[in-house]
Amino acid sequence: MRGANFVEAKLQNADLHGARVYGISALDVELEGTNQSNLIITRDGKSTITVDNLEVAQFIYLLLNNRKIRDVIETIGKKAVLILGNFRPERKRLLDFLREALRARGYLPILFDFDVPTNRDITETVSALAHLSRFIIADITDAKSIPQELQAIVPNLPSVPVKPLLLASQHEYGMFEHFKRYPQVLETELYEDEDKLLASLTTTIIEPAEKKAEELKPA
Repeated sequence: MRGANFVEAKLQNADLHGARVYGISALDVELEGTNQSNLIITRDGKSTITVDNLEVAQFIYLLLNNRKIRDVIETIGKKAVLILGNFRPERKRLLDFLREALRARGYLPILFDFDVPTNRDITETVSALAHLSRFIIADITDAKSIPQELQAIVPNLPSVPVKPLLLASQHEYGMFEHFKRYPQVLETELYEDEDKLLASLTTTIIEPAEKKAEELKPA
């Protein structure tokens, strides 16, 4: 199977056990019921590396053999910051300000802007972005979709700090108390307005989040 083009291929219920898949192209492949165990991603004569997913196989090979890809992933892990919050115009203003302020400090802000109700696909996308992030800033003011997003992130991602923000005139939504029990969830930062929050961004948000990220690093 080496070098095969499997783009949009229909491979349901096929038996690919032990196949050598070096050099394949596998995008949008239908693999329901397919045996993908022990796929060999290395060429003949090289040390054997196996994986159990056809679409993952090409990514793992590129990761091992392309220094630029490894550098990009390493950079993302050190600099990406996911920003969550309410995207109504009056609330999104702060999120945009945070994005610009983080970018000016050398971070890679990720602001996932959507104007449709939170559904499974969107929640899974947010979760995937969280896995790539150094830390997460979550404005829980006028909480709408963010409770569902945090439910998908916090219990499953103990190594990524979450820094909550809240407009001082409001209260944390009822279920947020549950997340405060997790060690990666930092103390909620109360702010009176955007200007004051941004003026203290380094000391009240970035430094605590970076400190917690170092504490949560695997030994």
